[in-house]
Amino acid sequence: METVKGYVEHIVYRNNDNGYTVFHLNNDDGELTCVGNFNYIGEGELLELEGEYVMHSSYGLQLQVSSCEVKEPEDLMSIERYLGSGAVKGLGSALAGRIVRKFKEDTFRIIEEEPERLAEIKGISEKKAREIAEQVEGKKDLRKAMIYLQKYGISTTLAAKIYQQYGQRIYHILEENPYQLADEVQGVGFKTADEIAMRIGIHTDSDFRIRSGIFYALLQSVSEGHIYVPEEFLLRRAAFVLEIDIQDIRKYLMDLSIEKKIILKQVEEGVRVYPANYYYMELNAAKMFHDLNVHADVQEEAVYRRLSLIEHDAELVLDEMQRKAVVEAVKHGILVVTGGPGTGKTTTINAMIHYFESQGLDIFLAAPTGRAAKRMTEATGYEAQTIHRLLEVSGNPEENGGRSGFGRNEENPLEADVIIIDEVSMVDLPLMYALLRAVIPGTRVILVGDGNQLPSVGPGSILKDILKSKCFPSVRLTKIFRQATESDIVMNAHKINEGIPVVLDNKSKDFFFLKRQDANTIISVVITLIQKKLPQYVEAEPYDIQVLTPMRKGLLGVERLNKILQQYLNPPEKKKEEKEYGEKIFRKGDKVMQIKNNYQLEWEIATKHGLVVDKGVGVFNGDTGIIRNINAYNETVEVEYDEKRKVTYPFQLLDELELAYAITIHKAQGSEYPAVVIPLLPGPRQLYHRNLLYTAVTRAKKCVTLVGSDSAFYEMIQNANEQNRYTSLAEQIRELM
Repeated sequence: METVKGYVEHIVYRNNDNGYTVFHLNNDDGELTCVGNFNYIGEGELLELEGEYVMHSSYGLQLQVSSCEVKEPEDLMSIERYLGSGAVKGLGSALAGRIVRKFKEDTFRIIEEEPERLAEIKGISEKKAREIAEQVEGKKDLRKAMIYLQKYGISTTLAAKIYQQYGQRIYHILEENPYQLADEVQGVGFKTADEIAMRIGIHTDSDFRIRSGIFYALLQSVSEGHIYVPEEFLLRRAAFVLEIDIQDIRKYLMDLSIEKKIILKQVEEGVRVYPANYYYMELNAAKMFHDLNVHADVQEEAVYRRLSLIEHDAELVLDEMQRKAVVEAVKHGILVVTGGPGTGKTTTINAMIHYFESQGLDIFLAAPTGRAAKRMTEATGYEAQTIHRLLEVSGNPEENGGRSGFGRNEENPLEADVIIIDEVSMVDLPLMYALLRAVIPGTRVILVGDGNQLPSVGPGSILKDILKSKCFPSVRLTKIFRQATESDIVMNAHKINEGIPVVLDNKSKDFFFLKRQDANTIISVVITLIQKKLPQYVEAEPYDIQVLTPMRKGLLGVERLNKILQQYLNPPEKKKEEKEYGEKIFRKGDKVMQIKNNYQLEWEIATKHGLVVDKGVGVFNGDTGIIRNINAYNETVEVEYDEKRKVTYPFQLLDELELAYAITIHKAQGSEYPAVVIPLLPGPRQLYHRNLLYTAVTRAKKCVTLVGSDSAFYEMIQNANEQNRYTSLAEQIRELM
């Protein structure tokens, strides 16, 4: 074991999550690269390190640090170097030199005990003297707090965030009410606060704990899609979370209501409990829908005549309902167009674009996901964007109750006459609220979707609630066009939706069912299909063929399937970089998916020569890409998404990625693949319903292959009981109307 003493010259890399740091140490023997896990260190600090020298294959000699002690700088040069290193903001090397020359070995004592004397030095005011003293003292306090917080299993990133929020009050807060952290610090949830409370010794029936647990249970319901929950529902869920019987939940609900965290609404069937921000978000969305519903005074006959000319010139063939949709779009501020596969939604959108263009109007096209926007662009020939990009995402709109995070809002609205949004079934309440805030009355908003698809991953049920309100014009396209009738994918999707049994005789060109009853046999067939059978059949790469499964867990769940498929589709090789992260292994060439919205991640599009042609921020839940590079030294993973957008992830963000050879059907919403493979065995009735199967089948463009139990398939067709969401947008709209 070697002991080394020196100054932190430069921090090359720091993983804020686990404290892993690479830095250059300056000592008597020159510069030394050191690596290890550290609570907190800053450039310019004097460290005494213990460790062993190791020879890195690429980076040469390094000190692998096993222990570290921060020392006070000892000699005058050391003190000067520390103060001028940037560790104290606003203090450069020249000013540091003047301080040390004036006070010599007494420098730190003067800073700590008589900071006003720093003003004796030219260039330092009394105010600056106090700031220098506070920073030097703050470094000590920060380090002490970081060590204290890490005793409770809090990562360095979170510890720094907590200290930034509370400073020296952190000790008092943790001892009295650690649940305050869950309410006030982004990244600290109830579970983390509960673990801290348990270690500190706070009782399980503490009022602080019960209130926090109830609010946590309410937010868990939001994560499942609800906007509110009935009081009894919340009581059962909170009791399960807290593992105690809650006496008189109304008392705690009143406390949370006084704190303005929740809204209680008495209705005929009982009391509804809303998180306050979602209550007002839904209420305001209803008001904005109402304000946009402007009726234009137009002559229908003139619209039909112009539309006939457009049909002729653009070689479009519209049926009666499609023409009606165009006319309604011209007449109203809000229009909803729904229809299943093959019913001509895209043709209708094209007709609308041609009509509004002929009027000289500005038109924006958007969809919830990158893949859906890309499909919209390909189908119309006009540029479509994601809603996030249309709204110019610039921060985290999930903070501050959805009031920030987008460049476009009521103060900087979208400059468009017509906005057409496709795949509206995927749009959740927060995103629709953000969109509506950026639209001024007089702009036509046309919402297009399939009401039989699964609801959005996020909270709310926008499309169904708007239709349920019956307050806005809507057109439902039902005619299946001749070209679509030649596709068994389309025809069988409609049969599934209507609860009609599908014939499984494998005489189709694009719809197959391979009957197998054993999970391992099913997986073996899936691998053969992806590797050998389907790529040539649908003229696509194996990576373009998507496995869709109803569940995350189980023999045919996403987690097990991905581990197995990775071994066959992207096996390990000697020269292929990989990174083990928790129970996951990421390998160069892996197909991966972003599993949460990250509004800070930067992306860029570059030419093959490295010239950046476009860049922006934001990678979103459901985006899929390929790992192009893994850099062990820089601890980064580079992923390439659609449109050649490249994103560099530091290792500590790998919990936001998962393998995507297989994904849940929910995550496939809005996407279309050349071929999908659906492994299927019997599962829970509340999950295995008709809408889930319908959504899976309609994701395929050229071929659907189901592998597994035909009885499970038929049971899903007959099970029309999809899980209902607690939402009240329809009621809010009706009340306003």
